[in-house]
Amino acid sequence: MQALKWLRRNLVVIAGLLTLAYMILPNVVVMVFSFNKPNGRFNYAWQQFSTDAWQDPCGVADLCGSLALSLQLGFWAMLGATVLGTMIAFALVRYRFRARGAINSLIFLPMAMPEVVMAASLLTLFLNMGAPLGFWTVLIAHVMFCLSFVVTAVKARVMSMDPRLEEAARDLYAGPVQTFLRVTLPIAAPGIAAGALLAFSLSFDDFIITNFNAGSTVTFPMFVWGSAQRGTPVQINVIGTAMFVIAVLVVLGGQFLASRRKNSASPK
Repeated sequence: MQALKWLRRNLVVIAGLLTLAYMILPNVVVMVFSFNKPNGRFNYAWQQFSTDAWQDPCGVADLCGSLALSLQLGFWAMLGATVLGTMIAFALVRYRFRARGAINSLIFLPMAMPEVVMAASLLTLFLNMGAPLGFWTVLIAHVMFCLSFVVTAVKARVMSMDPRLEEAARDLYAGPVQTFLRVTLPIAAPGIAAGALLAFSLSFDDFIITNFNAGSTVTFPMFVWGSAQRGTPVQINVIGTAMFVIAVLVVLGGQFLASRRKNSASPK
């Protein structure tokens, strides 16, 4: 009976931990096999422990080139989607204009639409415009499908802001620019940062839309897919492990800074 009561009391926590373990398990497998030394071309069966791939992560031709291209695309897509998405979010929350409701609904369309449909639509658009497929078409496509996620994240933050704080700044003779930079922007910063990180991760990880509109451009996800057809180098696991560790450190760093800010703001 005691065990049953304990299980019932901690059921939600146990379910959450099991779900988290299920989500992290593939990353653990990638980490383990980044230290593998396969006998053949495919890194699917454990053979022996080795750090050779970690010592030479760019040992496979074009791997680091595709990685650099994906990082470049992710950065510019994040920047473009964050700037445009932040302006759209403020416009939708703060202003009343014709077709505002329709635009609110259309913002969610790229999030609900299957990626293959959006990829084919963008490819048709670029071909009809006569635009050569390559870096710029991929960048435009990434900004377009990341935009909805940024708008959603920033809009949720802006809607929760207290307008009295901005009114107080104006009462203290702060101009519009000064109010925005010193009051509005710092309050909206967590939502903007969340949207920016989400846009970067979506752009870096995307395969379907990129594959349709890339032409001869090869990003890191496309390189991984191509490698899986003829052999999977261990260096792919090394890059995946490094990206996972960096993402975890960014999240933990954000949580630490938020905790410190909360503790410093609380009354002593």
